Amino acid sequence: MQPVQQGDLTLLEHPASKEMLQSKIPARLAYVGTDGTPRVVPIWFHWNGREIVMATPPKAPKLKALSKNPKVALTIDENEFPHKVLLIRGTATLEPVNGIVPEYEACAQRYFDAKTAEAWLGQLRGKISSMVRITITPEWVGLLDFKTRFPSALTG
Repeated sequence: MQPVQQGDLTLLEHPASKEMLQSKIPARLAYVGTDGTPRVVPIWFHWNGREIVMATPPKAPKLKALSKNPKVALTIDENEFPHKVLLIRGTATLEPVNGIVPEYEACAQRYFDAKTAEAWLGQLRGKISSMVRITITPEWVGLLDFKTRFPSALTG
């Protein structure tokens, strides 16, 4: 059986990918800033089975950049060896939402214990009245697990 090639969306179904998509590790979102230079920011994410969903306050600088150029890359990786790295490229869509984005609430529940999540969300509700949902539809997926899937520089 031929291994699934890097870039194939079915890599999202690989056990290592599923583990990363349910982890408490923040994604690293890469995009091009309005000045044309690259940016990478850590950000909470929610996987809904089809898309990566993130949220940000409406005045976040990344929104202007994503409106201008919605092409993004993100990675979810861990520090323990053998490293697992999930790489996703796609296009971001932006949607204003009144209140807190529901997927952001789900992130808080995943990243924190219940008491801390509720305290965090309560504090946030007092500071903002709206957010922007950032949805990334995967168009290319790569996976490295350093057991069966290695970087191309090591395999060719």
